[in-house]
Amino acid sequence: MNKRLLIVTLGLSLATLASSANADAVLDYLTDFNGKYIGPSLEDNVRRMDTDKNGFADVFEVRAFLELQHGAGYEKQLLDKWEASASGKSCSTPFAKELYSDKTY
Repeated sequence: MNKRLLIVTLGLSLATLASSANADAVLDYLTDFNGKYIGPSLEDNVRRMDTDKNGFADVFEVRAFLELQHGAGYEKQLLDKWEASASGKSCSTPFAKELYSDKTY
């Protein structure tokens, strides 16, 4: 499950970056004169995101990393949805509210 969350999180992070208006400028910055990528590796970025050092970057760590890079509120709607999913609060059907309450059993 942890690897799956990591892959989904990173894929969505990369998709967000690629869709930005500045994607060409970022690619220019991260490539040398031969067009070879010289920026940080995926592993480097995950290591930087993984603040609790548990081996993967969860959505909360990804959000903190992206907001440090791009400012508070960056991709707020998308990251709010991710956090709701990760917190188990994304199901809005009436019968599910009991399942997602703060009760511990």
